[in-house]
Amino acid sequence: MKPLIMIPARMAATRLPGKPLADIGGKPMIVRAWEQACLSGFRVAVAAGDPEIVAAVQAAGGEAVLTDPDLPSGSDRILAAAQAVDPDGVHGIVINIQGDMPFASPGLAQACAELLARESACDIATLVAAEADASDRSNPDVVKAVLALPEGATTGRALYFTRSTLYGDGPVWRHVGIYGYRRDALARFCAAPPSPLETREKLEQLRALEMGLQIWAAVIDEAPLSVDNPADLEAARALG
Repeated sequence: MKPLIMIPARMAATRLPGKPLADIGGKPMIVRAWEQACLSGFRVAVAAGDPEIVAAVQAAGGEAVLTDPDLPSGSDRILAAAQAVDPDGVHGIVINIQGDMPFASPGLAQACAELLARESACDIATLVAAEADASDRSNPDVVKAVLALPEGATTGRALYFTRSTLYGDGPVWRHVGIYGYRRDALARFCAAPPSPLETREKLEQLRALEMGLQIWAAVIDEAPLSVDNPADLEAARALG
C-alpha cells in the first residue's frame, strides 16, 4: 500500500492569513506539521500553494512541491502534488494531514493507513473523537460524523457528516479532518463536481458519499489542535 503523506498549505487563509509561516517555538507552523508527520515513518511532502512555503520546508530539509495557487481545495492540491512527486503511482495511499495541525500525532496517519489496509470496502479513511463538551452538539463549526458503529467497536462506516445539531442519547463524534485515500478514489473524487449536499453543508466529504465511495472512520482519544484563528495560534505557541 506504501502510504504517502501530503500536507496541503497556502498563505491565503481567510481567518489567519500567512498562517503556514506563523512562528511556533521558533519554527514555521508548516515545518512543525511536517516534522510530526515524518515521525510516522511514511514519506512526507508538502503540497504548497506559494513559493514561500516551499522555501521554508526545503530549508528545514523537507520535500515540498509548488502547486497551482488557484486549485479549489486541499484535496485538489494533494492530488496535483502526489502526481508530481510520484508520477509512477508507487504510493497507493495518499494521506492528507492538515498543515494547521502542528502537533498531530504520527499515529493518526498510521491509523488511517491501517484502516484502509484492513477494510477492503473502504475508499477513504478518516478519524473521529468524542465530543469535547455538550456545546459541540449545537455548534455549526464542529462537524459531526454519523457512523455505523456497533457498541464497543472503534471503527465503522460513515453514513453522513453534518454541522447540524444531533439529538438523542448516543455519542456525538467530532470529525477530525485527516483523510487517507486510495489513490484511485482520490482521483475520482477530485474529478467530480461539487455535489448538492456538499454545497448545502459546505463539507466536501459529502461529495464522496454521494458518489458512492465508502468512508470509514477510526475513533481516536483526542482531536489534535487545529490552528484556525489568532486564539488558536496563541494556544499552539503555549504548547510549543
